[in-house]
Amino acid sequence: MSAQEKDDLLAEAVRLREEGHPEQARERLLSLTAAFPEAADVAYQTAWVHDVLGLEAEAVPYYERSLQDHGLGDEERRGALLGLGSTYRVLGRFGQAVETLRRGVSEFPDDGALRTFLAMALFNTGEHHEAMQLLLRLVATTSDSPHVRQYRPAIEHYAADLTQTM
Repeated sequence: MSAQEKDDLLAEAVRLREEGHPEQARERLLSLTAAFPEAADVAYQTAWVHDVLGLEAEAVPYYERSLQDHGLGDEERRGALLGLGSTYRVLGRFGQAVETLRRGVSEFPDDGALRTFLAMALFNTGEHHEAMQLLLRLVATTSDSPHVRQYRPAIEHYAADLTQTM
């Protein structure tokens, strides 16, 4: 199978997933994975379809494979880091979730979704203070609410140390 055929079949599988046919997409992606076991883009899409189907444990090795080298573009890499971190969290693998999501935030510091999922994983590991810091800073910097914007300096100040009192 040529690289162009792979790309065409991959695009078709993504379309099937996006149109609400994840089982059909999964079948195609598993065939592609067998033919192209080292293709990061195929591994990423295979992981994603497993997540869509609620097969998180099966998604993990595909996410891990997709991130082994730098075969993904930035947007796919961001998605793979978020997907893997979130999947680890759902599976109760909280330490791995934090590690993966920290890597994602390090590589994509402006991504609010990565920071949000990192906050959830930090909560799961008992790191409540850091989780709240992340969320408060995210709310302060991204909210469109005029009331939140009005209090942004105070929110950011208290985000630094929620235990601070007068």
